[in-house]
Amino acid sequence: PEYEVPMLSRLDDYPIHQTPQPVAVPASSDRNVYDRYWFNGYQDDGEFYFGIGMAIYPHLGIMDCGFSIVRDGEQHAFHASRRAPQDPSETEVGPFRLEVVEPMRHIRLVLDDNETGIAAELDFNARTACIEEGRQTLYQGKRLMMDATRFAQFGRWEGEIRYDGRSVPVKAERVLGTKDRSWGIRPVGAPDTGPAPNPRIPQVFFLWAPLHWSDHCSHFGVFEDENAHMWHADGAIVPAYSDASKIPGVEDPGLRSVVGCEHRIEYIPGTRRAASAEIALLEKDGSRTEIALDPLLCFRMKGIGYTHPEWGHGQWKGELAMAGESWKVDDVDPMALENQHIQQVVRARCDGREGIGVLEQICFGPHARYGFKEFLDPAGSGT
Repeated sequence: PEYEVPMLSRLDDYPIHQTPQPVAVPASSDRNVYDRYWFNGYQDDGEFYFGIGMAIYPHLGIMDCGFSIVRDGEQHAFHASRRAPQDPSETEVGPFRLEVVEPMRHIRLVLDDNETGIAAELDFNARTACIEEGRQTLYQGKRLMMDATRFAQFGRWEGEIRYDGRSVPVKAERVLGTKDRSWGIRPVGAPDTGPAPNPRIPQVFFLWAPLHWSDHCSHFGVFEDENAHMWHADGAIVPAYSDASKIPGVEDPGLRSVVGCEHRIEYIPGTRRAASAEIALLEKDGSRTEIALDPLLCFRMKGIGYTHPEWGHGQWKGELAMAGESWKVDDVDPMALENQHIQQVVRARCDGREGIGVLEQICFGPHARYGFKEFLDPAGSGT
């Protein structure tokens, strides 16, 4: 009988194999295996924010990507999808491509001029070593729904963004951001058909706050259940360098992992979006770093596919497809499902120092501490 032989790729020339199969063959047969690049960038005064995402879903046979910028009260988004390449090192989708110029140091994004009018040439150069987060594992009943490894890295951006006939210069001395790499298993693509309905209200509570300071960067991330039990937490303080060549290695011996994370959010009434927030990092020696966060700008993560009703991750769109869209920030329904997953550019303050970064928020379903009882009841609703 005919059968498909697993294909070799350029990656197989490196001594990196974890199974007897070629690298292109995932170790797991779970349909939800994925491998993702994700980046953000923002000017230090909050004038603009851009997000970048690209992922391959080997068992779905799909690779997709997105680029989106919010500026002057508007958000513009580029989406594209293709049949997944046989070679996983082929990181391009139509006019979009990511180039690993130097691993853990320098990444280049090129979005060539295309029919959407959205284009960019951007270089990300690391400011810190990598921060490996703890393995994120979540079960739904007996089924493993999420099992992922993730690392973050801080850096600076340089280049140009073009959209709607406008050009935005991106200058390294002013535009900071974060790289996020993750891989493993998490729900993607079309929902499974056939299983018994979940009797519980679906629930996700996630906060992530990567922040830049003058001589270091701080990292904060938590998942909580509906009872406000923190089932996963990550935090670190890592030295920052003026040049990527000065970073001591993939990991930095000067990195300080924290042993505890805390948060307090004041929500804008009628939404699930922060009006302000406070976070705290608790270190092994008992010291406590308290940080106040004041939002400057809101980015809807649907601009790069998250909860997008048409361009969601891992959706089959054909051999190659792309589209552009834009909307006025003030016109969107703040309680619509597709508008819940956000990142806010935030001004950070700690012990008289000032920093800049983002506060990512996902809040679906109940959360006892903040008074949410339904899948999407807003703050201040009296529930």
